[in-house]
Amino acid sequence: MSTVVNELLDMTKRELTNLKSGEIFLVRDLIKGYERNRISRSDRLLLSTLFLNYIKSEDSEVIPIEKTSSGQQRYKKGDI
Repeated sequence: MSTVVNELLDMTKRELTNLKSGEIFLVRDLIKGYERNRISRSDRLLLSTLFLNYIKSEDSEVIPIEKTSSGQQRYKKGDI
C-alpha cells in the first residue's frame, strides 16, 4: 500500500473528530479539495475501501449508510 494512501487514511481518521453527531458525510468531504484533486483514481478507490474497513473494525461512532447515485458510500457519525 502506498504511503500516500496511508497518510490520507490517517488524515480522514483525524478529521472525524471535527464532525458533529448525526452528520452525514462522504470520505471525500474529509479531504481538502485541492488535496483531493491531486489523488489518483486508484488511490481514491483504495482509500475508500480502507476507510470502510477501518470504521467496520475500529470505529463504532461512524456507520455506513446508503450509497449515492454515483456509487460513493455515505456515512453517518453517531452518538459517542
